[in-house]
Amino acid sequence: METSHTTTPETTAKPKAVARADKHIWGILIALCIISVIELYSASSREVANSSIGVMGPIIRHLVMLIGGLSIVWVFARRHYSDFALFTVGFSIISAALMIYVMFFGDYINGARRSLSILGIGVFPAEMVKISAVLSVALIMTLNQDPKGVGITLKGMLLSCGVLLFFSALLFTQGLTNTLLLFSITASMMIIGGVRFKHLLIGAAAIIIIGATTLTVMYYTQYVPYQQKLEAIKSNSTELSAMENGDTKIEVPRIATWINRIIRHQEDSVPKWELPAVGDNRQEILSYMAQAHGGITGVGPGNSREAARLPLAFSDYIFAIVIEELGLIGGIGVLLLYLWLLGRASSIASRCSVTYPALLVLGMAVMIAFQALFHIGIVTGVFPVSGQPLPLISKGGTSIVVTCIAFGIMLSVSRTATRKANKKQEIREEIDALPEQLSGENTMQL
Repeated sequence: METSHTTTPETTAKPKAVARADKHIWGILIALCIISVIELYSASSREVANSSIGVMGPIIRHLVMLIGGLSIVWVFARRHYSDFALFTVGFSIISAALMIYVMFFGDYINGARRSLSILGIGVFPAEMVKISAVLSVALIMTLNQDPKGVGITLKGMLLSCGVLLFFSALLFTQGLTNTLLLFSITASMMIIGGVRFKHLLIGAAAIIIIGATTLTVMYYTQYVPYQQKLEAIKSNSTELSAMENGDTKIEVPRIATWINRIIRHQEDSVPKWELPAVGDNRQEILSYMAQAHGGITGVGPGNSREAARLPLAFSDYIFAIVIEELGLIGGIGVLLLYLWLLGRASSIASRCSVTYPALLVLGMAVMIAFQALFHIGIVTGVFPVSGQPLPLISKGGTSIVVTCIAFGIMLSVSRTATRKANKKQEIREEIDALPEQLSGENTMQL
């Protein structure tokens, strides 16, 4: 009688590592950390000027966070990739709970509830939600592989879309950019993971309909009343004067902020470099000045001129400081690091014998690379203005922790997942040691 390979104690032990952790991924991680320390020291000058933390305060705190992050990388890299199935469930529940708490009781930052404080440390659950969504989709796609061919079943695709919509709903209150970023990451995972085209169309249509309906409702219930209230104030000289002097404040709905940013981004009657750095466009105009000042080769580390004037130079606009100090050459170099990470992860994923580690390593790399591309696109003016940290380079404790978890998972896969070129005995041992639901053969479209 045939027995399952998951029932005996001998098959529950994790197989030994089949290779050393990938040197390319380690190299990219270290390079990003070095760039982060150098550039954050310059970008924090405005923060130092506005507080009593001392000249070295910001960089010391950042170094502590990086050291803690590297410790997380080491711990995760030492685990077997199959351990992340249980981690996904627990981490996703915690992320969702914290996000729901922040939606109602969080601290306001830039017009929305974004963070909470735990033991005096600011936590941004939006960063946790993004990696939770990627981990959850990777697990769902693994558990719902199509037994008749390549890719996943319709049920798996619908479950993935359900998870995506749930986490997107949590992120939606934080801003549209995070939601679009999550859609881009998940869609890429589904395409590469082998979702059938007709199933992909079904999922895309459902998400578009839900998204369009939500935005339409917000437009008529929030944006239109807001515009009518503004018009009423403008027609009353007394109320208009009070609003201009700051005596009367009107709450701006999030959809109004999104629409205004898109309209401002699309206005091209006046070149951006001729616009004054005032009001709502101050950050973007100063970031363009920083990039223009850097030129091809940059002004050198520590010689930034705009860091002292540019708001959020240490987080949402740090790439502008990178270009100012390292020039176009340095900016391209940073971009290539993220693309190199994506290429290296794709190479590892294509050679994995089992689907789950392939989806894990690729999902983590896509998340980091796409977030970097969004940040760079925003800073360089390709996308409308929005807040998005540059992974591992921008200041931010939660962002660093989440990025380091992603690096640790990628290194774990590179160390413990067998490759198709390995000996058949090693592949058999790996499959026998895995729960049956995670042992499906890698059929990803790479």
